[in-house]
Amino acid sequence: MPPFEIAVLTTGDELLSGDLADTNTGVIAEILGRQGYRLRCSLSVPDKEKEIEAALRYLSAHAQAVIVTGGLGSTVDDLTARAAARALGRSLVINEEALEMIKNWFAQRNRTMEPNNERQALLPQHAIPLPNSLGTAPGFWIKERDCELFFLPGVPNEMQAMFAETVLPLLQSRHPGSGPRRQRSYKFFGLPEPKIDQLIPYQQFPAGIEVAFALEYPLVVVKLKVGGEGAEFRLDQAEALLLKDLGEQLVARDGETPEGNLGQLLTSAGLTLALAESCTGGLIASLLTSQPGASRFLERGAVTYADSAKLDWLQVPLPIIRQHGAVSEPCAKAMAEGLLRVANTDLALSVTGIAGPDGGTQEKPVGTVFIALASKEGTHVKAYRFNGDRQKVQRMTAFMALEWLRRFACSHLRG
Repeated sequence: MPPFEIAVLTTGDELLSGDLADTNTGVIAEILGRQGYRLRCSLSVPDKEKEIEAALRYLSAHAQAVIVTGGLGSTVDDLTARAAARALGRSLVINEEALEMIKNWFAQRNRTMEPNNERQALLPQHAIPLPNSLGTAPGFWIKERDCELFFLPGVPNEMQAMFAETVLPLLQSRHPGSGPRRQRSYKFFGLPEPKIDQLIPYQQFPAGIEVAFALEYPLVVVKLKVGGEGAEFRLDQAEALLLKDLGEQLVARDGETPEGNLGQLLTSAGLTLALAESCTGGLIASLLTSQPGASRFLERGAVTYADSAKLDWLQVPLPIIRQHGAVSEPCAKAMAEGLLRVANTDLALSVTGIAGPDGGTQEKPVGTVFIALASKEGTHVKAYRFNGDRQKVQRMTAFMALEWLRRFACSHLRG
């Protein structure tokens, strides 16, 4: 039996100008994939009636279902309903059920409904409105020959809620998928994607296991997917094989984050931490404090960007900066040790480097970074040369610092 194929159409000038990223397609694809549906293709078009009309004609002829997001608002550039009416050869009419949904939305919130909002009830004839609990624009559903078309707002939270609550159940009741698929994701740090690919024992995996890669720089994400009977058991087998050679590089799985896991490790180990950041500008502290419970291990974080801050707050000796420079092994070491004395924590980590795009020299090019970790056991310092633009150098530095702390905490817990 051929697969039930689904297409996604997103509309909006901002998606094609680069002003806004299309997150809706990814969300829809992920939800569909978990239920065993296949996304045949996706297409983005500008807020132009003829472009939307042409896209609808094409997609409805090549897929059994089309999910459309965007262009259902109350302004003049919201043209999706009108384009749909033209593409399907239907009149555009005030849908009384949709109008009632809009009026109720405003009434429930004690807000005045503007005349322009009535435009959102103008739908192709015989369209079935879909409720929108989070916004004013109802969606709608149309059956056209062998294709069903679902129209949703472009606002991501509205779209996702309506898709999960209304569209997916409709699809499942009318065209059941191949069944829920199980998926696990693993985030690795420290190895490039080709090396990870080389270490994965594909031939030993159980039948039906699919492997997909994603990049959350500087993390490489590996996803294992499988459906059918015994899916969890087969995932357990594949996971054991995957982590046999890659377990040391695993920093998070599924919904976890490296920074969240590190916070739990530091807390379990009873370790306190202070940070002195130069080139990362507080990024490490920001990552750690984005997770609840950071106050249990993070005592302080200082952005010691200028030389004066290193001299004043961290008590870095002036001769070190004059002789070696702020971006140097001696300076990174002095930063960490000075912070350890002041904060009296178990650990003090410092980073100093040249994130670019300017400031590099032949001896110390852009991407030169020094990381130091001081404890009562001593101080470890290492130099790195990271590639990429300013943001990549900063992120790589921050995640390398997290990795240092992760390995220290793991070693401490092992005794």
